[in-house]
Amino acid sequence: MDLRCKVKSDDMILRLAEAFDFKFNGEIVTEIKDLPKLPEDFSIGLIVGPSGGGKTTLLKSVGEIKNPVWEKNKPVFSHFSSYEEAEEKFGAVGFNSIPQKCLPYVKLSNGEKFRCDLARTLDSGVVIDEFTSVVNRDVAKSASNAIKRYVEKKQLKKIIIASCHYDIIEWLRPDWIYNVQTEEFHSGRYLRRPEIKIDIHKTNWKLWRVFEKFHYLDSKINKASRCYAGFWNERLVVFGAVLASPNGYIKRGWRGHRTVVLPDFQGMGIGTRFSDAIGQMYIEDGCRYFSKCMNPVFGKYRENSPLWKPTSKNKVKRTDVKHKNVFKGHYADNKRICWSHEYIGK
Repeated sequence: MDLRCKVKSDDMILRLAEAFDFKFNGEIVTEIKDLPKLPEDFSIGLIVGPSGGGKTTLLKSVGEIKNPVWEKNKPVFSHFSSYEEAEEKFGAVGFNSIPQKCLPYVKLSNGEKFRCDLARTLDSGVVIDEFTSVVNRDVAKSASNAIKRYVEKKQLKKIIIASCHYDIIEWLRPDWIYNVQTEEFHSGRYLRRPEIKIDIHKTNWKLWRVFEKFHYLDSKINKASRCYAGFWNERLVVFGAVLASPNGYIKRGWRGHRTVVLPDFQGMGIGTRFSDAIGQMYIEDGCRYFSKCMNPVFGKYRENSPLWKPTSKNKVKRTDVKHKNVFKGHYADNKRICWSHEYIGK
């Protein structure tokens, strides 16, 4: 297809054309190759190439590009038809920070806005332009990985994405890729997600200051806790804290106290696997390791993981306490139903 744009000529533009020996008659014609014949059945397709290569034009030839509208003073979480839909869609794009879900769209960072826009648009048959163009590369990779997992889980079909970035390809793992620059069309089904290796180091509670505002309950941390920091390619990405939890039945009991992944790296599965690794360390040392949480990402993961087993308090509303307090050395809450598990390990 040819894109034609007529402009008004003047002395400045004619001088520019002459200086660079550019033939200019008041009209710019850009030739864009049509998309090849697309497969009948696919989940994700990716159009990739440099800016100005015609990606947006190709997208418009296969579907309508939709931009969600956000109310200025309304929390982003409240823009969905139900609580369940909001939880599912935000989880799909790796937007898991509870405090940030309570903010209006205008108060979010570019990376958070990007994830929220994806959550509102992600469905079968959508076309998404400028994918990851306004975010850093960590957010781009984590969001791509989260979307791939959600699309596979929900069996969504015929999602077409355009991006000028090539570093997302192995994280998004599309069924097909069309490069507008080389005009190559090939399968992406052979791709495998890059390995994520987290190095765990002991630290102290002072590092919590980096993570505290992203925790879903409050910003407090017990200074008696054992603390751990997780690094990916020498970059700090996750923090964990553990507390001793002895009682008359368990002599060497420990429980998870805090686990937080920095927002740019959410959606990669780092938090749950980091928690597994901490639990493994303790049971290999002859201890028992427990965890109680209200975060649905962690709770649902542990429900399906062979590494964890539910305790007698799992998803049971506490009736043995009158209010939220420390009950016989354990945190108890009679207002919320929590996930409660013991790590049994490999």
